[in-house]
Amino acid sequence: MHCKNDSDITMEETETLYRLANNHISVDCVVVGFDGEGLCVLLVKRDGIDDSGEFHGMKLPGSLIYEDEDLDQAAARVLFELTGLKNVNLMQFKTFGSKNRTKDPRDVLWLERAQGAHVERIVTVGYVALVKIDRTNEKQLVNSSAFWTPVSEIGDLAFDHNLIVAEALSNLRGVTDMNPSVLFELLPRKFTATQFRSLYEILLNHRVDARNFHKKIALMDYVVPLEERQQGVAHRAARYYKFDRKKYNRSRH
Repeated sequence: MHCKNDSDITMEETETLYRLANNHISVDCVVVGFDGEGLCVLLVKRDGIDDSGEFHGMKLPGSLIYEDEDLDQAAARVLFELTGLKNVNLMQFKTFGSKNRTKDPRDVLWLERAQGAHVERIVTVGYVALVKIDRTNEKQLVNSSAFWTPVSEIGDLAFDHNLIVAEALSNLRGVTDMNPSVLFELLPRKFTATQFRSLYEILLNHRVDARNFHKKIALMDYVVPLEERQQGVAHRAARYYKFDRKKYNRSRH
């Protein structure tokens, strides 16, 4: 007899094993990564059938709340089930409760089939998480039907998830403006000046002269140049840098 482990259990089965705290409260996670050129968001593929036939749609990863967990724990569970990552900083940024969240009958049908209960209205709490794409467990992403999608290529999402993504990115830009160390939660552990500048421009929403940016980096003692350079590139190999959090924290005092 085969015993299921946690990775074998589907979301629908999980919700029958654990008692839901409330059928009308959920969390949705905007998981943001940087692929070296632009911002990406993790989206989950959902399948369903309505009266017109089969449909495929994309949504943010999310879940209803279980009876034995609080909101932050629910968001952390969603992120771990999706990526295999623990101890990721999850920032709660807004609650979404418009009566129009479930105006699409297909969304209601999908929800009712997924949780086996009648759905009228669901209020969701939005979280944003910043992760290094190279740290995510690719096998877990495949098993959960999740995909990194460039922000510029996001189409129509389920419910009000387009609005949630837009609000999350707006919030992220505000946070970055006050706390630049957020940039380093998205950059790879080893990054080039070009990658750093690209992300800086995206999040702060303005262009930066490349030569002036190199001068800016030189003034940041917490951005440490490495001896290592890029390998196997057609252009001149760029130097790698790393972020030193201890030096950054000292510079803030």
